[in-house]
Amino acid sequence: MIRIGIDLGGTKIEAIALDAAGKELTRHRIDTPRGFYEHVVDAIVSLVHETEHVAGQRGTVGVGIPGSLSPRTSLVRNANLHELRWHPFQSDLSAALGREVRVENDANCFAVSEASDGAGAGFPVVFGAILGTGCGGGFVVNGKVITGRNAIAGEWGHNPLPFMTDREWPGNSCYCGKRGCIETYISGTGFRADYEKNSGHDLKGAEIVKLAQDGDALAQASLRRYADRLARSLAGLMNIMDPDVIVLGGGMSNVKVLYELVPPLLSKYAFSDGVDTPVRQAKHGDSSGVRGAAWLWSVEEAQRLVP
Repeated sequence: MIRIGIDLGGTKIEAIALDAAGKELTRHRIDTPRGFYEHVVDAIVSLVHETEHVAGQRGTVGVGIPGSLSPRTSLVRNANLHELRWHPFQSDLSAALGREVRVENDANCFAVSEASDGAGAGFPVVFGAILGTGCGGGFVVNGKVITGRNAIAGEWGHNPLPFMTDREWPGNSCYCGKRGCIETYISGTGFRADYEKNSGHDLKGAEIVKLAQDGDALAQASLRRYADRLARSLAGLMNIMDPDVIVLGGGMSNVKVLYELVPPLLSKYAFSDGVDTPVRQAKHGDSSGVRGAAWLWSVEEAQRLVP
């Protein structure tokens, strides 16, 4: 019995096969074909067949996508992979593979992975936050991802930044058409933009962090602002759902000092007399998305469907 996970991105498609214990059996990666929707579907079908051939077994298939399925139309929406937009991706891929396929937002897949056997394993309520080029998130409660009535649960990146200062008001412009979205501040892109705004230099996030470590005052100030904004954003989330653990992924999750700066600030902004919620770095790193797609099927379901 194997479970196959597919991580569909703008530049690559990755497949993984897990056994019942969550052990990786095989992994394959190809470039994402661009230009035609049908080519994307065909590429995934070929990748699944290749994975099954190497593993020597047929498996269940879960797919993480950079977007979500509309509960009203079942079409893909909000995808930064333009080829997917407004197509019945789940039904088309299921028909092409001759079996049911489960499709979830890639941030939800990240959260499922870390809740299953990652940094959030053993906690009833897990919030997984991706701090990369953009900012996404997902909730997992007792092992089940929470999508919500409108399939937007966890989309905290497009809430306004809490407790804006005079300097921050009225907020950065966001591609979604609104202003002040959390994503424009605490994504890796937002971190770089903040440093450039205050220094006049456009550097990569890792370069800014290195400058801060070396004592550069402007870089240190940007990092402190980032930590404070991240704490505000997480505290606002905690006031609604109050997860048992918060797991960070994406490029900014690799900034070790955040795990020292952010937790003490949560008590400052959350509506509580104190906060002891652990904030952890993702265990599986960049592999969490593809592993989480495989975990969209439970072991019991896979054993029943794929004897």
